[in-house]
Amino acid sequence: MLRYSADRRAVAYLVFAVALCALQWNLGFHWPLYLLSLFMGVTVAVISHNHNHLGMWKSRRANLFTSYVIAMFYGVPAVSWVPTHNQVHHKLNFAEGDSSRGPKFFKGNHLLSLLVYPSLTGAAQMPEIKAYMRELKRRDPKAWRMAASEFVVLFGTMAVLFLIDWKKTLLFVFIPQQFALFTIQVFNYVQHIETHTGSQWNHSRNFVSPVLNALLFNNGYHTVHHQKPGVHWSQTPALHAQVVQHIHPELLVRSWWAFMFRMFILRPLVRGQPSTTFPPQGSTAAAPHVPEARAT
Repeated sequence: MLRYSADRRAVAYLVFAVALCALQWNLGFHWPLYLLSLFMGVTVAVISHNHNHLGMWKSRRANLFTSYVIAMFYGVPAVSWVPTHNQVHHKLNFAEGDSSRGPKFFKGNHLLSLLVYPSLTGAAQMPEIKAYMRELKRRDPKAWRMAASEFVVLFGTMAVLFLIDWKKTLLFVFIPQQFALFTIQVFNYVQHIETHTGSQWNHSRNFVSPVLNALLFNNGYHTVHHQKPGVHWSQTPALHAQVVQHIHPELLVRSWWAFMFRMFILRPLVRGQPSTTFPPQGSTAAAPHVPEARAT
């Protein structure tokens, strides 16, 4: 029933995340388990992104059920990706009009810009989600009922869990959800900030660590993801290898942690160090690819 056998790993991640949450609910708080659960929340957020672009299953019902599970760890219905990410971000690619464009509130790119970006972006995307749901209800009532069910299941389950034990729900469900939401927005910010919006190849920053990409479903190969957003995540390394020579070397980052330290901690301490900008390297800027329809 899976479209790609590689998604057995995604299914295994989801099963492990559910089991880990249940274990903590019964055992109580333990730092190693809790830190692992925060990491698993981030992996589920990445799975949510991939599942949005290309549903894991050939069955529409199986995809919907998977979206229900994903939402419990990501904190937002998977369908919310469609108006904010598929229809806006992939069309405008961090340019003017993209609700995920940064920085927000501050003019420059620095640590405070990074820290406020996730919350402000979430707020900016809410009108897009509401407008999409209204239009979907008018255009395709059946699809709207399926989309609305994601909201009902998520918020209904959260309400029940809070009634059963609000402390455990806050600690083991709600906080990991918010951490996952925050982190996935941070990923988007650093993948695009100080890149050449509008360039054919230099519009995104790629994190090419084999370990990071093995853990996070090749999420680091961002240029080719924007070129072909409907391609399965397991195929992006091969696509990246085909175009890597066109990408500015500074947009091929080996270490996520070293990059974060250098840009947001070290750079402000070095007086006069400029922000990095990337010329189109003689390439003709091309309009961003419009993403394929969400496969369900």
